[in-house]
Amino acid sequence: IQGDPPQRLAAYLVEGLAARIASSGRGLYKALKCKEPPTSDRLSAMQILFEVCPCFKFGFMAANYAIAEAFKDEERVHIIDFDINQGSQYITLIQTLASRPSKPPRLRITGVDDPESVQRSVGGLRIIGMRLEKLAEELEVPFEFRAIAAKTADVTPSMLDCQPGEAIIVNFAFQLHHMPDESVSTVNQRDQLLRMVKGLGPKLVTVVEQDVNANTAPFFPRFVEVYNYYSAVFESLDATLPRESADRMNVERQCLARDIVNIVACEGTERIERYEAAGKVEARMTMAGFLSSPFSAHVNETIR
Repeated sequence: IQGDPPQRLAAYLVEGLAARIASSGRGLYKALKCKEPPTSDRLSAMQILFEVCPCFKFGFMAANYAIAEAFKDEERVHIIDFDINQGSQYITLIQTLASRPSKPPRLRITGVDDPESVQRSVGGLRIIGMRLEKLAEELEVPFEFRAIAAKTADVTPSMLDCQPGEAIIVNFAFQLHHMPDESVSTVNQRDQLLRMVKGLGPKLVTVVEQDVNANTAPFFPRFVEVYNYYSAVFESLDATLPRESADRMNVERQCLARDIVNIVACEGTERIERYEAAGKVEARMTMAGFLSSPFSAHVNETIR
């Protein structure tokens, strides 16, 4: 697909509408899933998206600064991540810890290796963990990585192996919207997960999500929300990657198109991409027992 950002987005929206009419959205969504292996010498389409698109990069950056600030005066830190993706967020975090004049805390990261994740077919989180361990060793940051082979909804506190004396930090980066909520099932896995995390007694929970109502909104308002949000994403790609770039085409086709098609074409349990507006996410967190914590002046100044 070629053209300027509005033309490229329109093409994928049309693809979603066609799939909706043909009731083939779920199959097309699966076919478009990112399959690139997380290797050190060739970034996957997903990692490229996270690194070049400001919409995503800013979210990871803000979460990292908040996490790093929570490390202060802690000797042992345990980060639990339910969707670690390519692990690039923690590459930056480990580098930040190593650059500090003070001795870094002992860092333990637990990642959930969901069988439906894009990493499982190419070695799961084992490869990502090895890459992080190698980096931490080179930078002399005490580090341990472990992966839990389970669906997110099946994770229990005992599986996370939280230990006395360690500060627990839970990171939800573009993950919560994949959990079915009360609009999909009475089980409401989204709120169940938040309540389980609250029971761990974390020092900090970071949430990075798209501020879009693509969950409970009827079809037409949802379509408009998707158009407005992805217009900004496609415009930002136009400023960072050439239109003829193979990387850009790969990012659009394998990462953005699949989400657009799923939101536009699918309903019920087949709609996996269920973004929520910030106010709704905040309400869920409050109902689960969390208190909102604004960024400190230092973090605000750093990310500007």
